[in-house]
Amino acid sequence: MRTESQYMEILKLDEQELKSRLTFFELTDEDFRRLASLQDFAKTHADELIEALYELILGHPATRTFFPDEKTIRHAQEMQKVNFARLFSGKYDLAYVENRLIVGQIHEQIGMPPKWYLGAYRRYLNLIRERLDKHFKDKSEEAAKAFSSVQKIIFFDIALAMDAYIAANLETTTRHQAAIRELSTPVIKVHSRVLLMPIVGTVDTLRAQQIMETVLIRVVQDQAKVIIIDIAGVPVVDTKVADHLLRTTASVKLLGAQTILTGISATVAKTVVQLGVDISSMYTSTSLAEGIEFALEIVGKEIVSKTSSSHNEKGRG
Repeated sequence: MRTESQYMEILKLDEQELKSRLTFFELTDEDFRRLASLQDFAKTHADELIEALYELILGHPATRTFFPDEKTIRHAQEMQKVNFARLFSGKYDLAYVENRLIVGQIHEQIGMPPKWYLGAYRRYLNLIRERLDKHFKDKSEEAAKAFSSVQKIIFFDIALAMDAYIAANLETTTRHQAAIRELSTPVIKVHSRVLLMPIVGTVDTLRAQQIMETVLIRVVQDQAKVIIIDIAGVPVVDTKVADHLLRTTASVKLLGAQTILTGISATVAKTVVQLGVDISSMYTSTSLAEGIEFALEIVGKEIVSKTSSSHNEKGRG
């Protein structure tokens, strides 16, 4: 998981971007002064505001699940109180921005969708408006100005939280996709400089590209001399699949390695011949065991049975 500083860099949240955002949300020095003047208001009403907010969150079945126990609830409420107080700090610099990114990250981590977050803030704004009206009593104009400043900074916060949420979600999705790709294109180290990639399932254009990328990366990383590609689990080998295999073989050859294709059934052999695809550049075999044996020969190794080995030792004795 990335830190808030890293997300600041990813989102390009520097002084220039901060100034641009504050301007867009029409937050002025007058708003900052007005918000700072409401610090006593914030201290007075923080507990009841947060309590009322969590009545909504804990009272709805879909959002209640994100708070499994009292400890989690208390921690979330305390954090909310801290965040509420900072709304009225009057200082909205990069440190403030970095702190607000945490909110989006946390919601992404616990899996809370933006719809619930935004819905909660709708209640949050209503609660603040009610308290401000009471705080200013008959001074409706001052109450309206105060609420306008609060509304601006809250929407400023929401935008930051959503940016962090989206960035964190994209990173999570990317990790998941990488894990899926790794599972769909596994590479096994058979022996020093000998690799095996068993392919199971349909091979489309996207997967074929993933296979080639994975093969090339592992050949370089392991300084492999041979890569065995076993297609026993591929249900259909058509022109496209054969072409992708040939392209992979050619790329591997450029890296100074050799490709062995195993798992070729009678049906696949017949299809390849009928399609007129030339796979003579690859060593082919119906048997994976035979392919492994040949691969070991290429790197100067051989498989010797224990029985043969015992006889040889007795003869030398």
